[in-house]
Amino acid sequence: METFTISIGRLAKRTGVAASALRFYESKGLIHSVGEAGKTRRYRRDAMRRVSFIRVAQAMGMSLQDIGAALAGLPQQRTPTADDWARISRNWRPLLQARIDALCRLRDQLDSCIGCGCLSLERCRLYNPEDAAGERGCGPRFLLDGG
Repeated sequence: METFTISIGRLAKRTGVAASALRFYESKGLIHSVGEAGKTRRYRRDAMRRVSFIRVAQAMGMSLQDIGAALAGLPQQRTPTADDWARISRNWRPLLQARIDALCRLRDQLDSCIGCGCLSLERCRLYNPEDAAGERGCGPRFLLDGG
């Protein structure tokens, strides 16, 4: 196991992530510092790859909870390997595809919303598909019910 460590400042600089974010990641168990309590945080060099993994996953829209679950499945808090990434990305693919599909539906319905000019919540396919709010009663349901 590699024993060379780097400071939190150096890790922040190398990864482009603020030190406060690194401390937050650590508080969530996504990365781990080594050394004595009360001293400057130090990290094994492989923490750079772990932070990079976190940033890529966040850029894909994954939550820190999803990222934490994926990292927790790795033995001994190690950095994901290419095989790990293939498995993790395969598991995330359906979630990402569902998000893509939802965005495509939104994109395809957006023209009809802007084009109609009425901004009718009764007929709007985006805000009130199939007048589902009408089942909640009369009046401005979105305002009265909080959304």
